[in-house]
Amino acid sequence: MNSKDTGHLIEALSSNWQAEMRGYHTYFTLAQQEDDPHRRRTLRNLALAEKHHADLWAVRLTNLGASIPQYEGSESGQAGSLASRIGGQELALRRLELDESRDIARYGKQIRELGDDASVAILKEVIADEADHYLTLGGLIRHHLPSVPLEPEVAQQALDELVAEREKGQPKAASWIGDAIYGVNDGLGAIFGIVSGVSGATLGNSRFVLIAGLAGMFASALSMGSGAYLAAKSEREIYEAEYAREREAVENNEAEARELLSLTYQVRGLSAEDADHFVGHIAEKKEQLVEALARERLHISEEGLSKPWVSATSGALSTAIGALIPVLPFFFMAGLPAIIVAAIISLIAHFAVGAAKSLITIRSWWSSGLEMTFVGALEGAVTYVIGVGIGHIAGS
Repeated sequence: MNSKDTGHLIEALSSNWQAEMRGYHTYFTLAQQEDDPHRRRTLRNLALAEKHHADLWAVRLTNLGASIPQYEGSESGQAGSLASRIGGQELALRRLELDESRDIARYGKQIRELGDDASVAILKEVIADEADHYLTLGGLIRHHLPSVPLEPEVAQQALDELVAEREKGQPKAASWIGDAIYGVNDGLGAIFGIVSGVSGATLGNSRFVLIAGLAGMFASALSMGSGAYLAAKSEREIYEAEYAREREAVENNEAEARELLSLTYQVRGLSAEDADHFVGHIAEKKEQLVEALARERLHISEEGLSKPWVSATSGALSTAIGALIPVLPFFFMAGLPAIIVAAIISLIAHFAVGAAKSLITIRSWWSSGLEMTFVGALEGAVTYVIGVGIGHIAGS
C-alpha cells in the first residue's frame, strides 16, 4: 500500500472513530436523560458498544502509525441537537435508528473500497453489531426490549461507569481517611481533657502538663493503633473462616447451599422461581456460589475488608497528631497564657476535625465543626474545674 492509499485509509478510519465516539456520547447522554430503568440500561449498553468500536479503530490507527484523533463533537453527541430537543426522546431514537442503517451501508461500502484486510475484519464485526443496534433501537421505539444477557466484563464496565457517574462531584474518602479522622478526634479529645485537668490542678505548670500530655499521647496512639490492627485482623480472619466453611459446605452438599441462598433471596422479595434461576446462574462457577454465601452470611465482601497495617498506621499516627495539638503551647509557655493558647488552638482543631468528618458523613461541614467545638469546650471546662478541685484537695 503506497503512501497515498495509506493516507486515504487513515482518513477513513479517523472518520469512523469520530462517528463511533459521537454515537457513544449520544447514547450515554440519552441514557442519563431516560427515566425508565430498562430503557436506560439498554441505551447505556449501546453506548459501551460504540465505545468498543471506537477503541478498535484507535488500535488500527495506531498500528498504521497514525495518532488517535481528538474528539471534535459535542459531549452530548447528537442528543442535544435541536431536532432531539423538540421531538424528545422518541424522535432522537428514531433518528439514531436511521443513523445505524446509514452506518451499515457506509461500512459495507468501505469493505469494498479500503483494500485493507485488518480494517475489513473490524468492519465486519462493527457491521454485525450495528445491525443488532438497529433492531434494539426498533424495539425501544416500539416499547419492546430484547432480553440479551451481558458478558460479565461488559456488565462490570457498565457498573463502573454508572457508579462513577453517580459519585461525580461528590467527595469520596478512602477507607483509611475515616480511621485517620476518628484517630485525630480521639487523640485530641483525650489529651485535651488531660491537659485541661492537669493545668487546672497545677495552674499551668508546663513540666507536669508536658509529662502527662506526652505520656497520654503515646499511650493513646499505641492503644488506637493496636486496637485498629486487631479489629481489622479479626474481621479478616472471621471472613476467611466463614469463607472456608462455606466452601466446605458447597463441596459436601451443593444442593443445600443453593437452597439456602435461594431462600435468602426469597426473603428479600424474589419469587421462588426467580430466586432459583438467579442462584442457578451464580452456581455456574462454584467460587461465585461460595462468595455469594459468605457475603450473605457476613454482609461484607473481601473488597470491603480493611487492611490491618493500614488501619493500625493511620489510627496510631492520626491519634498522635491529634494528641500533640493541646500539648504544643507548653513547650514554649507556662501558666495562664499557655492554658489560654492551648484552649484556643485545641478548639480550632476540634472545629477542623469536625468539619473534616463531613468527608465521610452527609452533614454540613460547619454543623459538624460547631458540634465538635462545643463538645471540646465542654470537655475542657469540666476537666479544668475537676483539675482545680483536685489541686485544692491535694494542696490542703
